[in-house]
Amino acid sequence: MSKMKQIYELEHTEELISPCLIYYLEIIRENTEKAIKMAGSADRLWPHVKSHKSIDMVKLQIGYGIKKFKTATIAEAEMAAEAGAEQVILAYPLVGLNIRRFLNLEQAYPQTVFYAIGDDKQQLMHLSDECEKSGCTVKVLIDVNMGMNRTGVELWNLESLYRYADTLPGIQLKGLHCYDGNHNQKDIAERDLKVEKSDSRIQEIINNLRSDSICCEFAVAGGTPSFPCHIHNSDWYLSPGTAFITDAGYYNNLPDLNFVPGAALFTRVVSHPSKGLFTLDLGYKGIAADPVVQRGYIIGMDEAVPVLHSEEHWVFQTEEDRVPPIGTGLYVIPTHICPTTALYPEILVAEKGRITETWKVTARNRKINY
Repeated sequence: MSKMKQIYELEHTEELISPCLIYYLEIIRENTEKAIKMAGSADRLWPHVKSHKSIDMVKLQIGYGIKKFKTATIAEAEMAAEAGAEQVILAYPLVGLNIRRFLNLEQAYPQTVFYAIGDDKQQLMHLSDECEKSGCTVKVLIDVNMGMNRTGVELWNLESLYRYADTLPGIQLKGLHCYDGNHNQKDIAERDLKVEKSDSRIQEIINNLRSDSICCEFAVAGGTPSFPCHIHNSDWYLSPGTAFITDAGYYNNLPDLNFVPGAALFTRVVSHPSKGLFTLDLGYKGIAADPVVQRGYIIGMDEAVPVLHSEEHWVFQTEEDRVPPIGTGLYVIPTHICPTTALYPEILVAEKGRITETWKVTARNRKINY
């Protein structure tokens, strides 16, 4: 990533408290325009907000004509509705108190069409019961297990569950939610083949349901790695999330996507604990710790190797004559931007080499009002 150094370096960094999270507006705009072009239109995109959790980012995307959004928490769904989203999917099974919270949210934003998801008879029954008690109807997408084995009904049972859910009062079935985070093979041909196989099977089920006049209006599919495959394998909606910001994980492992990382962490050297070692003030309380290998890459120092990472310290090793002086400001591209963003209360937005505004990480917490 050394060749990209000039893209991320900013003026007047002496005013920055480190570590801090920076979004580069020009890159994010270019990534957004690229995603729209790939999809064929802004209307076909149904992007996930989990990577940024920011109402300002949602508003930016609405400005490009994107009006449908996917969310993982009720706070994210509230944020999207507040931003002016026309349609919002809460792509997480509703259980316990979250059913009531969702119904209250739907009532509070009548101008937004909300969708819940479901993948289990008992779960759908609880949702139906709460709807009956409240005298309301909820739009539902059946969540499909695309092989990731995280949530969703398996394909062999999908049609049966869909037909059962169609009989439940208070539930209005609208279609399918098909997230396939497991389709992230580095080889685009292999990835495309796997997506084509699953899409074909699901389309058969959709056709069966429609032939019996059971409403299955649409499907929403894909994450950042697989949405380019769904583009030509189906006419479904596409739900990339990270693509608009992009991190080092996707940039390094999925070069066919051709999205540029639009976020970096500004950090400073705080210590030289031994020969060839330098320590950054970027512990795993400042960058996502879930990548099992390297959690981020220092721009302009590709040879630096991480040797120790703790809560507030990150130690790297390099040639002795390459150790940066204490106090040096460096830029790190995180391997995984989604949980990294959630570690910060705000995002510094850079344009033309300087910080121009601040965005709140609006839905960082699990609850805003509902």
